[in-house]
Amino acid sequence: MAFVLPKVYPLTDVRLTGLSHAEQVRRLAAGGALLVQLREKTSRGREFYESAKAAVVAAHDRGIRLIINDRADIAAAVKADGVHLGQDDLPVLAARELLGPQAIIGLSTHNLSQAEAAMELPISYLAFGPIFSTPTKDDPAPEVGLEGLNIARKKVGDFPMVAIGGITDKNAMEVIEAGANSVAIISALLSNSEEISSKTSALFRLLSRV
Repeated sequence: MAFVLPKVYPLTDVRLTGLSHAEQVRRLAAGGALLVQLREKTSRGREFYESAKAAVVAAHDRGIRLIINDRADIAAAVKADGVHLGQDDLPVLAARELLGPQAIIGLSTHNLSQAEAAMELPISYLAFGPIFSTPTKDDPAPEVGLEGLNIARKKVGDFPMVAIGGITDKNAMEVIEAGANSVAIISALLSNSEEISSKTSALFRLLSRV
């Protein structure tokens, strides 16, 4: 059975919220999130392991799935539901061998050639972007825009695709209409930690119309 992406795919960010990954997961789940990606760019080793382990417990206690960004080894160690890989991370084939056939594996792509190449790999979904400029990436790839997203959709057929980069409640609907199955979002959901649940819920309601 093909992997089904929820229309809203939140990513955690400790620096932005001041909250632990586990607490962000709890608040996102309260807003209706079904799949969350733990994105950690600063901590390493045991600190990363402990925070990821707590986040997996928080997710599974609430019946949702947690994906670890970049680190297939951490995903395996904490029994996360999968990993999201960048172009320079562990190769997909190695991650699949490590995590097994049931794991969710996503892959970031930034242009059409990468998206087409991803179709030959044992991934569950691909991410495409950045669609718009984004403040959460230190060295972002060039924007692909809605037109680039629409072309990518035609290239990959009905394969699960999440759009990422600069997506907010103001443009999420047109991103879905341009061909994405899902929108990956950080700042638009997390910028006010007290409103994480309500903003997540509101975005799900908005996209339910598409």
